[in-house]
Amino acid sequence: MTTTVYRARKIITLESGQPEATHVAVREGRILAVGDLERCAAWGPYDLDERFADKVLMPGLVEGHCHLKEGSMWEWTYTGWFDRRDPDGKVWPGLRSMDAVVARLAEIAARMDAEGQAASAPLIAWGFDPIYFGGERMTVEHLDRASAVRPIIIAHANGHLMNVNTAMLRSAEITRDNEVEGVVKFDAGHAQAGEPTGELQEPAAMFLVLRKIGNAGLLAPMTETGVRSFARLACRQGVTTATDLVNKLSEDDVRVLEAALADDAVSIRILPAFQAFHGTHAAQAGAEHVKALMARNTDRLRYGLVKMMLDGSIQGFSARLRWPGHYNGAPNGIWVMAPAQYEADFETYHRAGLLVHTHTNGDEASEVAIDAIGRVLARAPRPDHRHTLQHGQMIDAPLFRRMASLGLCANLFANHLWYWGDQHYEMTMGPDRAMRLDACGSALAAGVPLAIHSDAPVTPLGPLFTAWCAVNRVTPQGRVLGEAEKLTVLQALHAITLGPAYTLRLDHEIGSIACGKRADFCVLEDDPLAVDPMALKDVRVWGTVLSGRVFQAV
Repeated sequence: MTTTVYRARKIITLESGQPEATHVAVREGRILAVGDLERCAAWGPYDLDERFADKVLMPGLVEGHCHLKEGSMWEWTYTGWFDRRDPDGKVWPGLRSMDAVVARLAEIAARMDAEGQAASAPLIAWGFDPIYFGGERMTVEHLDRASAVRPIIIAHANGHLMNVNTAMLRSAEITRDNEVEGVVKFDAGHAQAGEPTGELQEPAAMFLVLRKIGNAGLLAPMTETGVRSFARLACRQGVTTATDLVNKLSEDDVRVLEAALADDAVSIRILPAFQAFHGTHAAQAGAEHVKALMARNTDRLRYGLVKMMLDGSIQGFSARLRWPGHYNGAPNGIWVMAPAQYEADFETYHRAGLLVHTHTNGDEASEVAIDAIGRVLARAPRPDHRHTLQHGQMIDAPLFRRMASLGLCANLFANHLWYWGDQHYEMTMGPDRAMRLDACGSALAAGVPLAIHSDAPVTPLGPLFTAWCAVNRVTPQGRVLGEAEKLTVLQALHAITLGPAYTLRLDHEIGSIACGKRADFCVLEDDPLAVDPMALKDVRVWGTVLSGRVFQAV
């Protein structure tokens, strides 16, 4: 048995009994000892590896809510507001007007024409968000300028909405007579009153297009190339464990995951969550499907998570908010699942012993979930269940206290503080509720186990940036949203390591540097505990170590 001892400038263990060290011994992909060289050498002969002697090691970062599509969305056209770096390191400039979005789409449509692609071949784009354009909504009138013939599909950044042009409406057979909730139609005063605008909100409406195209947005099938691209990107961000938090786990999905993650050159551990909403399976069949897959678990691929959804997106105005509703007077959002159906299905997965993560953005959705889970737990108690509310952006202190009493965890979408904080303050929820947006401090005060996340590709994968958001709570306009809700840097590092590991029921294996755990490390050029908190997002990542295998970021 070969033992390798790594020396580092500093090792941040995230273990309270020994917070710092200088050496870590690794054997068979696990941590054998942590401390100084003498402690590591006590286990017998070893090879001393000095490659990290001038670097800082911390536990491999854990992204508890993201999607593998972060690796393959780049096969399509990016139309987001912010500049964004792709898996190969290229920076794509953001588009700061509706006209700029249309111009980029027209350019791609012309290129497809010049390449001889059939007129029926769709142009797919992603990353768009109209909330930055002063409330103007995209319609067919915009997209038809890019192409009146070729179908165009543009997925919103939040993953909950899409826009399509007239050609795509025609192909999908979406007309004024369509009554599916989420098919937006022109108001009475418009020249096309009653006709579809081309905006489709939430999965039921988007399905009308996806059944024809099958490959657009977060719900599109994953490819092996996409998984590998995701792994490269994750390595550059220090991530060793991540979720794919919506996956149908079809035969093809499972084949792709197992083929990619069987390769030792792929530097990531993935937990795919079964899509338990919109009739993928009846709940009982879904539970049996996931439990059968768990027998095939490996170190790098872990089945067993279930993803449920209640509402939509706050900035997309499809989230469910309690009184007084949306600040700009928009109508309340959409139930992705009827609350009664959610409770019934949740109970089925809970009784099957599975771990359920539920999407709730608005506070009404969070309250409905907490109410339902409370009733289920009364009927079917299960100690240490670790069911988790994902996003939970408008949860207040009383709701956190109820969550703590039920043993619920929270994984809060801290990146919203930067990407949509100003919009939430000015448009969606108003100043009072924006001050408690992603209330990390209140969650910890209530004793709720806490993780924070990026929801990549909704926002870019990067846990250190997510930690920066939770520590500083600053917006692009310089507002600080809720001083009392700030985390310390150490608390934020916990929320991107041990915190999400706990919500994924993996804290006995990952999330800290301790004897017996997986040898998962994030290798840094800078010390996150020594830099100014405002510089936390700029800490440089050298690469990762996954179960003892070293990967330098490229």
